[in-house]
Amino acid sequence: MTTHQLASRFARHSRGLRSSTPLTDDQLRQVAPSIFAQDKHASRSGRYTYIPTGDILNGLRQQGFSPFMVCQTRVLDDAKREHAKHMVRLRHASQIDAAEANEIVLLNSHDGTSSYQMIAGVFRFVCSNGMVCGDMQSDIRVRHSGNIVDNVIEGAFRVLEGFAQVDSQKDGMKALTLSEGEQVAFARAALALRYETDLAPAPITEAQLLYSRRDVDSKPDLWTTLNRVQENIMRGGLNGRTATNKRMTTRPVNGIDAGIKLNRGLWVLAEEMRKLKA
Repeated sequence: MTTHQLASRFARHSRGLRSSTPLTDDQLRQVAPSIFAQDKHASRSGRYTYIPTGDILNGLRQQGFSPFMVCQTRVLDDAKREHAKHMVRLRHASQIDAAEANEIVLLNSHDGTSSYQMIAGVFRFVCSNGMVCGDMQSDIRVRHSGNIVDNVIEGAFRVLEGFAQVDSQKDGMKALTLSEGEQVAFARAALALRYETDLAPAPITEAQLLYSRRDVDSKPDLWTTLNRVQENIMRGGLNGRTATNKRMTTRPVNGIDAGIKLNRGLWVLAEEMRKLKA
């Protein structure tokens, strides 16, 4: 699949861009201009150390990290567009050729809504989905003060070192076969993460979340089940019914914070199921 095809496919479901090759600064700037903001937001005090994310990315590139995905929060106020929260997913040179690439999820803003934050993620090429791992130990935060560039680079390598644990959890999920009832139970718990099912029934069913979009995803192991559910719930487009029985179509999860929260919840759910079954 070409860069353009990947980018177009991703853009339909989120406000961002994903490529099969490292993104250039021009591509990053088109989607997330706040990465290259000329100065901090006017609301920040003099104690706020301003270094554009673009400078951070240059430092990370020198250490073997390349950006493969970018998105930025949409804001109604144009004055905040140049400082809004943005997300860049990077791979280290040692991870690029894997069938499931480990990625570092880098978050930042220049309006005070976010420190530099780095989280472990996994990108699965077969369905172009980006998982965010639930292990809080890989959640590295760097404040906008002091030697930011070196601190972020150090944090990136700490996340990189933690991928050994991520790979171990992933292998454990792949080795665990779920019964049909267990798959339904996992999907039901996922619906509770996405919707307030204690107040009203979910607008879609467990079977819709477990639907396989391709033959390779029909396997009953926990890892494949997690990926099916994650893809269907994140992409949206599923036909359902509201609490008043009106027809509706589920929306994709576009927000940066909402996407990370839901992804992390699904990962934790799968890891807890793996521990119980093991």
